[in-house]
Amino acid sequence: MPFLHTPTPFTMDKLAPFHHSPPLLQNHKPKPIRTHSPPSLSVALITTSSLETTPRPTHVPNLGSLNGFTADSKTLDSVKAMHAQMIKKGNKWNSDSMAKHLITSYLELGDCKSAAVVFFVGFARNYVMWNNFLEEFKSFGGDPSEVLEVFKELHCEGVVFDSRVISVVLKICASVMNLWLGLEVHASLIKRGFELDVYVRCALMNFYGRCWCVESANQVFHEPPNLDDLLWNEAILVNLKNERFVKALELFREMQFLTSKVNATTVLKILQACSKKGALNEGKQIHGYVLKLAMESNLSICNSLIIMYSRNGKIKLASRVFDSMKDHSLSSWNSIISSYTTLGYLNDAWNLFCKMERSGTKPDIITWNSMLSGNAIVSSYKEVLIILRRMQAAGFRPNPRSITSVLQAVIEPGLLNFGKEIHGYVIRNGLDYDAYVGTSLLDMYVKNDCLTNSQAIFDNMKNKNIVAWNSLISGYSFKGHFDHARRLLNRMKEEGIKPDLITWNSLVAGYSMRGHTKEALALIHDIKISGLTPNVVSWTALISGCSQNGNYSESIEAFVQMQEEVIKPNSATISSLLRTCGGLSLLRKGKEIHCLSIRKGFIEDLYVATALIDTYSKSGDLESAHKVFRSAEKTLASWNCMIMGFAINGCGREVIALLDGMQRAGILPDAITFTALLSGCKNSGLVEEGWKCFDMMSNDYGIKPTIEHYSCMADLLGRAGYLDEAWDFIQTMPIKPDASVWGAMLGSCRIHGNIEFAEIAAKELFKLEPYNSANYVLMLSLYAMSNRWEDVDRIKDLMDTRGIKPRQVWSWIQIDQRVHLFSAGGIPHQDEGEIYYELYQLVSELKKFGYLPDVNCVYQNIDEEEKVKMLLSHTEKLAITYGLIKTTSGAPIRVIKNTRICSDCHTAAKLISLVRSREIFLRDGVRFHHFKAGKCSCNDYW
Repeated sequence: MPFLHTPTPFTMDKLAPFHHSPPLLQNHKPKPIRTHSPPSLSVALITTSSLETTPRPTHVPNLGSLNGFTADSKTLDSVKAMHAQMIKKGNKWNSDSMAKHLITSYLELGDCKSAAVVFFVGFARNYVMWNNFLEEFKSFGGDPSEVLEVFKELHCEGVVFDSRVISVVLKICASVMNLWLGLEVHASLIKRGFELDVYVRCALMNFYGRCWCVESANQVFHEPPNLDDLLWNEAILVNLKNERFVKALELFREMQFLTSKVNATTVLKILQACSKKGALNEGKQIHGYVLKLAMESNLSICNSLIIMYSRNGKIKLASRVFDSMKDHSLSSWNSIISSYTTLGYLNDAWNLFCKMERSGTKPDIITWNSMLSGNAIVSSYKEVLIILRRMQAAGFRPNPRSITSVLQAVIEPGLLNFGKEIHGYVIRNGLDYDAYVGTSLLDMYVKNDCLTNSQAIFDNMKNKNIVAWNSLISGYSFKGHFDHARRLLNRMKEEGIKPDLITWNSLVAGYSMRGHTKEALALIHDIKISGLTPNVVSWTALISGCSQNGNYSESIEAFVQMQEEVIKPNSATISSLLRTCGGLSLLRKGKEIHCLSIRKGFIEDLYVATALIDTYSKSGDLESAHKVFRSAEKTLASWNCMIMGFAINGCGREVIALLDGMQRAGILPDAITFTALLSGCKNSGLVEEGWKCFDMMSNDYGIKPTIEHYSCMADLLGRAGYLDEAWDFIQTMPIKPDASVWGAMLGSCRIHGNIEFAEIAAKELFKLEPYNSANYVLMLSLYAMSNRWEDVDRIKDLMDTRGIKPRQVWSWIQIDQRVHLFSAGGIPHQDEGEIYYELYQLVSELKKFGYLPDVNCVYQNIDEEEKVKMLLSHTEKLAITYGLIKTTSGAPIRVIKNTRICSDCHTAAKLISLVRSREIFLRDGVRFHHFKAGKCSCNDYW
């Protein structure tokens, strides 16, 4: 049909009419026309009902009374007989109440068609009556499409309908999506030259906006005359329903210029759209219009303003609207309380809750659920339990939404038993029918590592929504059970449920986090094959997974591919990239991403700010890290990150100062804070301060020390030379020492040359980590320093027997945009000759300043001269020398090494910084070293 190809609604006169009837509303000569304008119950023209030919029952009820029927005597035949008698009596029995009684009787007896006939021709109607009739009609199981069928049959009999009926018919067409009848109604109106009043035009706009396209609805609106307020409001609503937010706002502004008045319903819908779209500025303009027209007394509008401001993160403005209201309904209280809970202002929400009770307004289930969900968001399970008990004490039984909030709060480790109690409550109270409750239970078990229970719940769910499928697939994927995840994915397809992007993205994240980058990239390809387009979440999952797994180069490669796909990064992408830059100490790249964050408006994101602090700290630029920290909103995570930044750079005093600042700011430290504090103390040799922090954990903050804290303390004591005290500390630990504790002891023994304790520690490590080459290398170094070559050979034989090879040692430096790698035993650098020439010259200069090669760093049984030559081939020396050659004078040199720097290279680097007047930043496998003017930031304590 032409209409399907041309959006204009005014070509519809070309449509063919129904084959069994003349065009709707067109004058029909073969039969006399009866209109409904003079109230009449005449239905003699309606052949389908044939009410006048219905056999008379033996008893005809008293027509003078609406109660002529008893429950036992009322039958369809008796009602039809009564109807026929009313027709014969004419106007005497014509009354709205009698017609209503007939309609109800027909509906009660299941004759919906006759009920519709009576209503169409029975009596004068208004729009309220129509709405009431349709509600009653549907309540008795009537299908609105039956009303349309009656309309067509009445038209065939020559009944002419006025604009009120046409408006309702068009609304029903829109409701049941009867596309063609609505088109024919419009076409017939045009053919007849029927003047479209405002109600019909509104109904047409609603019909086209719902059934065809909003452009056609807008064309109906723009047909002159179009200055009626109702039309303007309907046009705005139709555009809002079709997600045409910009067009709706344009119409709203035009209305203001034409001094047309927007009604309250339209204002409400626009405010809801502002909430949904995050359109704060537009919302403020609507607020101004509300004040201008004194609509602020409308509670629904004020409630929508509260929600609009809170959804846009402006809780203070939402609070001002609430405080300015003269009266507060229950909905008003719920709006402001849910606003505070959603944004995490839980104490303020509690104060409002108490104020609500004092005002005499009783909280309902929505109020309680808002309090539950707000606390559940921040995983404040203790508060959730308190609220739940208070809610029950107030006489409210938890509903499905209450249960989902409680389950969300018990996903923390150690709360599984409470989650099981909630599961029991769900079963006892029959709430397991609810798909959201079932999905929340499944998710709770997944996040508590109970995949068997999750699978059981999933298998027993009658209504599996896609969220349930995704939750279980992600659980298997994140735990590395990829076979289970794949089988579930195939089963999902077999049951006719198409995987969405969330399904695929969970698999991408799982594979990349487990180091299976190729498989994750293959999944990106599978997404495209499935007809979906990988979005920013897909690529961020890949980038983040690689970064968390330490596959930094693959993370950068994934970002390059993401850019080639023209996918714009979001704040999560930026945070993951910054972690990658921090992992590789790519300072320049980190600064580029910092600039990108500022341009894109991500700099205010807490995760981005914390990631920036981490990147600058791990790149040795503490000044930039601290600058970001000072300007950002200070959360516990940002404090911890800054403390750890100073710690890995050996700034122990600054670490302690930060703890003082954190306490003054009212931020309570957690276990991570104390790990960072103890790391700062051990890297700076602050034994007394370390003991204070360790004791402070349990005494002042009730934090139980973990193995990480005990490892830091053992390392602190051992490095400081208190090996006996470190040994006693390890022996009296309430936790069994693991590899990190014995590793700290072995490293300390190597520093101080204590073979006795070293051998004890090594024995434990060889059992705990039999294939970790670093432990064997430390013992080789220690024996070589003591000239115990037989023991060196014994360790080498042990390594050969176990098939252990020393870890590949490398250092790299970035010159301009290129990374230059120097690997021990690897492919020689292309400028190797130039590098060694410069290095020989450099060593000659260093010797004038007292440099003596430390041959103890070579654990091979060769002569002294060969050992000196081997020291020259250490990768960090080669990287530093290349930096001196290729960078401009005065530029700092930044080198990354994957293992601990040896004492000879450490001494050489200090002297090079003095002789060449260069700052050298070297990040080894343990910590940072900042060499400047012959000194190192570690104060030779590493």
